Amino acid sequence: MSVNQKILVVDDEHDIVDLISYNLTKEGYQVYQAHNGKEGIEMAKQVNPDLIILDVMMPEMDGIEACRLMRSMPEFKHTFMVFLTARSEEYSEIAGFNVGADDYIAKPIKPRALMSRINAILRRNSAETEISNGDKLEIMDLVIDRDSFLVYRDTDKITLAKKEFELLYLLASKPNKVFTREQILKAIWEDSVVVTNRTIDVHIRKLREKIGENYVATVKGVGYKFELN
Repeated sequence: MSVNQKILVVDDEHDIVDLISYNLTKEGYQVYQAHNGKEGIEMAKQVNPDLIILDVMMPEMDGIEACRLMRSMPEFKHTFMVFLTARSEEYSEIAGFNVGADDYIAKPIKPRALMSRINAILRRNSAETEISNGDKLEIMDLVIDRDSFLVYRDTDKITLAKKEFELLYLLASKPNKVFTREQILKAIWEDSVVVTNRTIDVHIRKLREKIGENYVATVKGVGYKFELN
């Protein structure tokens, strides 16, 4: 973790913001605060944070809308976004991932668990940098070679169909990031009108049969991710 990493905390509950800020500051992060979605966007533009923690339910502009707007801005395309909320409804979590959230943390806040999650998310930057080598990804015990469309697990060569390979490459390019079904369809099948969610499920099943069950995880109701153990 770098002391230069900046985190913006956006929540209308001042006690929550103070608690999170205190624990983040102890870890060496530079911490900034805002108390509604509009204020959060303006503060983000000023400080360009590495990670933004957003409450879902806020006055003026909620976290879902604030995230959606920031994801449409080039400067925040790769900024980590984490939702913080007391709501436990599955649709709220799905809505968060659909607008580009990287993770989802429920209240009440448990400082140790929160810090573990935040540190893990920010370490993803290092992981993504380390696995990239031109058109080749090296991750866990896999080497995914885009030039040859081949996958190597240790010394074993695994041959995948083109779409299976592209799906694996997409997920592995951002380990632990949840890709929604809509994002996968757009990235792999673009605007094909004949492709359905079932198509994704079939390709995931075939992919697991060929490379093993321990790499691609299902996030219920949302999509899939490459699980970095």
